[in-house]
Amino acid sequence: MSQKRNHCEDKDECCTASENKQTARSLKLRQSLISRLNRIEGQVRGIKGMIEKDTYCDDILHQISAVQSAMKSVSRLVLENHMRNCLIERVQSGETEIVDELLDTIEKML
Repeated sequence: MSQKRNHCEDKDECCTASENKQTARSLKLRQSLISRLNRIEGQVRGIKGMIEKDTYCDDILHQISAVQSAMKSVSRLVLENHMRNCLIERVQSGETEIVDELLDTIEKML
C-alpha cells in the first residue's frame, strides 16, 4: 500500500491519499469537532431518555431538530476543511478525481 503525502507547507491540515485515506486536522479544529460531537451525543442520549419516559412528541421533535442542526454545523466545518485543504492540495497535485468524489459527497449531504 503506497501512500502519497501531499505537500503541506506551514499547515496543520493535510490529506493523505491512499487506500486508507486520512486528514490531519489542526488541534483547534479537532477539539472543536470533538466538543460539538460530545454535545450531540449527550443530546441524543437525552432524546432516548425522553422516549423512555413517554415525553410529549412535540418536545422530542424539537430536540431532534436541534440535533440535526448541530450535525449540519459539524458537516459544514468538515466540508470547509476538506475543500480548503484536501481538495485544493489534491487538485494542485493533479488528482482531479477528488472533484467527482466531492460532488458525490455533496449530493449525499443534500
